Amino acid sequence: ARDSRAALRYEREREGLGFRFEVQVNTVFARLVENPFQFPVIEQGVRRALVRDFPYGVFFTTETDLITVLAVLHLRRHPDSWKRGRGDVE
Repeated sequence: ARDSRAALRYEREREGLGFRFEVQVNTVFARLVENPFQFPVIEQGVRRALVRDFPYGVFFTTETDLITVLAVLHLRRHPDSWKRGRGDVE
């Protein structure tokens, strides 16, 4: 579950930057598995982990042994897009 368009955009901007973006996102995923509760709840059970060195957030929920990633989003362009498709959104 990667944001390939973002990685490609970063790679076009500077060689190696797209790869670095993917590494940082994958690092966040590893940290989610390790301890999802280290990240703050931002709204109704949804937590957000920030991607180091990039303006992206990983939005996710936790239930027992299940972590569901809702979205990996640019925080300035689409900060509330993770809400789409959730039953609690008007």
